[in-house]
Amino acid sequence: MEHSHDHHTPEPYKYAVHHSEEEGKKVRRVIWNMFWVLLAITTVEVTLGLIWKNIGISWGAVKMTFIILTIAKAYYIVAYYMHLKHEVKAFKNTIIVPFVLFALYLLYHIITEGVYSEMMEKWLY
Repeated sequence: MEHSHDHHTPEPYKYAVHHSEEEGKKVRRVIWNMFWVLLAITTVEVTLGLIWKNIGISWGAVKMTFIILTIAKAYYIVAYYMHLKHEVKAFKNTIIVPFVLFALYLLYHIITEGVYSEMMEKWLY
């Protein structure tokens, strides 16, 4: 059985005919909202990077803030722009779990090498 298409629809849009204008407006609103959220987070990161010494924040606190804000940005990008927020749980886990495990693996090596290099410095000098 062949699907009938509206012959008045321009060629590039023939596959999106089933979406209403209201749905399109909602999707565009979500995309713009995520843009503004990501812009705000990036603005905070850049501003903090420029003024952290002047306002007396420790470098450790700045690094932790950067890590938290970067994780927040990664969540919004994956959830909304990659549309993972609306997927089934098994698919989400298939995508997210390997990345989390890899991040933990890298964190383990960073901590291990940091401790090892400190020990070697004391031992050599």
